Amino acid sequence: MTISRLLIANRGEIALRIHRAAHEMGIETVAVHSTADTDAMHVRLADHAICIGPPAAKDSYLNQAAIISAAEISGADAIHPGYGFLSENAQFAEIVEAHDIAWIGPKPEHIRTMGDKVAAKKTAGALGLPLVPGSDGAVYTTEEAARVAEEIGYPVLVKAASGGGGRGMKVIPSRDQLETLVSQAKSEAKAAFGDDTVYIEKYLGNPRHIEFQVFGDGNGNAIHLGERDCSLQRRHQKVLEEAPSPVLGQEDRERMGGIVAKAMAEMGYRGAGTIEFLWENGEFYFIEMNTRLQVEHPVTEAITGVDLVREQIRVADGKPLSIKQDEIEFKGHAIECRINAEDPFNFAPSPGKITTYHAPGGMHVRVDSGLYAGYSIPPYYDSMIAKLIVYGRTREGCIMRLKRALDEMVVEGVKTSIPLHCALLEEPDILNGDYSIKWLEEWLEKRGS
Repeated sequence: MTISRLLIANRGEIALRIHRAAHEMGIETVAVHSTADTDAMHVRLADHAICIGPPAAKDSYLNQAAIISAAEISGADAIHPGYGFLSENAQFAEIVEAHDIAWIGPKPEHIRTMGDKVAAKKTAGALGLPLVPGSDGAVYTTEEAARVAEEIGYPVLVKAASGGGGRGMKVIPSRDQLETLVSQAKSEAKAAFGDDTVYIEKYLGNPRHIEFQVFGDGNGNAIHLGERDCSLQRRHQKVLEEAPSPVLGQEDRERMGGIVAKAMAEMGYRGAGTIEFLWENGEFYFIEMNTRLQVEHPVTEAITGVDLVREQIRVADGKPLSIKQDEIEFKGHAIECRINAEDPFNFAPSPGKITTYHAPGGMHVRVDSGLYAGYSIPPYYDSMIAKLIVYGRTREGCIMRLKRALDEMVVEGVKTSIPLHCALLEEPDILNGDYSIKWLEEWLEKRGS
């Protein structure tokens, strides 16, 4: 088939990002939106726009029937889910394909397998990915959890099998706290995901979060596009990402990249995916796979020159990968700052009307955002309103350019996280690339945030 009209089942900056890639390929776009997003930039720029419900996500962006109806009404022959919302919903992917609409994402069975953390860990192990020591699968009793914990040694981590974002996750320092904390984790998992299944892993003391971008054509061909370092996190939410990682050398990059690309080829994986690892003392440990485009994909695009959204659309259209592994060149350094509408240090949400907006510019400065002066940020959705992505020939040059771009960026009418990023770029540990997944929370605690 040839995709000619693409429905974007998302909102905000990622919807605009997908619209731009589609238009550059000569493909018409259909924006779906809630009543709260009638004036959103992606709605204003799309060729067609359809309101699919009231502000609450469950009644609009998560309303599968409304989205399928919008696709049929508009004559869309493909659906791109972006990230979040329905992007990793295997059932929705199956429904889309059952309606003879191209699903711009992985095969539903891969979404289902990798979305269950227990099944994902088993699959990853079978594919040769290095694992964090832990249970072979779910643990159902306190006795079973205690046996695994004794084998791998305390402290251990109990984690929800269905979900993420830190919910259903507890660090267990010793045997006497195991029963209580496992019970709490199961209760949290049940409340958040409707599934109280948990598993046990070795707790790593001070790791980095390093993820590899992979891409497959669904027919046994797959490539990797290097790694991203996403260790600057608060409450398991990424704040700043960079590529390449300051701690990896070319040898490790090629070795791990080869392992993940081979694994995806063996799976017959289709489309974009990210394999996430914890990295400590030179060792990688698989934690999960995201079967979708990532928020931080632009830093990979910056250092490789590959348009990942365009590639997603091509592969979903049955075309082969446009680039081979030996044709990918990793050049320079890129950093992305997530700009959120929130207090920069206590993180209280700050929705409201944008009175003034000026995006920074200049060489190798990219802003992914749907902001404009007069736009009202609705209070119903994620607080991220923009991504500032900067590229430089060296990491030092990239940081200097990023500082300049942050100084130029103006968003007035609401509070934003711009001051947080400015402060981070004054810290010696950040400038030296010497940080872990615990660094930001410890730094905030010292500041009294």
